[in-house]
Amino acid sequence: MNSKQLISRDIEIFYDKASEETRLDKGMGVFEFERIKSLIEKYIFTSSLTIIDVGGGTGKYSEWLAKKGHKVHLVEPVSKHIKIAENRANKLKNKFSVHMGESRKLEFPNNYADLIILHGPLYHLQEKEDRYSAICEAKRVLKNNGIILGFAINYTASTLVGLLNGLIHKKSFFEMCKEELITGKHSPPNDFPWLLAEAYYHKPEQFKDEFINQGLTYLNTYAVEGIAWLDKDFFANMLDSKKQKILIELIQITENDSYLLPFSPHMMIAVQKRYNYEK
Repeated sequence: MNSKQLISRDIEIFYDKASEETRLDKGMGVFEFERIKSLIEKYIFTSSLTIIDVGGGTGKYSEWLAKKGHKVHLVEPVSKHIKIAENRANKLKNKFSVHMGESRKLEFPNNYADLIILHGPLYHLQEKEDRYSAICEAKRVLKNNGIILGFAINYTASTLVGLLNGLIHKKSFFEMCKEELITGKHSPPNDFPWLLAEAYYHKPEQFKDEFINQGLTYLNTYAVEGIAWLDKDFFANMLDSKKQKILIELIQITENDSYLLPFSPHMMIAVQKRYNYEK
């Protein structure tokens, strides 16, 4: 199936121009990769799980999980990413499988996976019905007592960035922020082509409700970057071992603080499919 039928044309164009492959190798990406691995590890209880990495990009997380001995399936709608992921998988002894597809229609049987990671789908689906479809599909494919880890962008993300670097005073940027704060919908203005393609930015409570409304059991929500990234010298200080230790400790002690959660650009939710809810 052609990827242009799976996702919006604007998202396809965005990822064709951007480098998802190198993003995790520089700047905030280095921290993001290590931090997300540590969050995923909180829900890896045995050495050989069946894991589906939905919206897994070029396969960096799938590779990491496969190297740990898990049976991993990557699902991704961007053809550019699929090719890179296939090359990555082919170099491994314990290969992960790569599937062209997207979150609303997973080509896996019922009760198949121990762990499902929804990494990009929930912020690339602007309509509530589409996000519900993605969550329903993940629930269907999940085994009883299995875990879903879902990632979202906070509704405050652009506004905080705009306040920190002065972009909030540019009219088109502020209009975009207002739309995100009021409706959650993110549509980058023409004069900011480097911003993320069309997306949906969640309020933390609403993010939780979207999963609970599908009969999934809520476990916890985690701030990915937390409030530590508000440090004005964040990048430089993350390269200083002494200062990095302080910032990481700050993230850890506040990662589940619901009052501070809106100050983190990204968040991760953990939910479980409990037997009682199985129809």
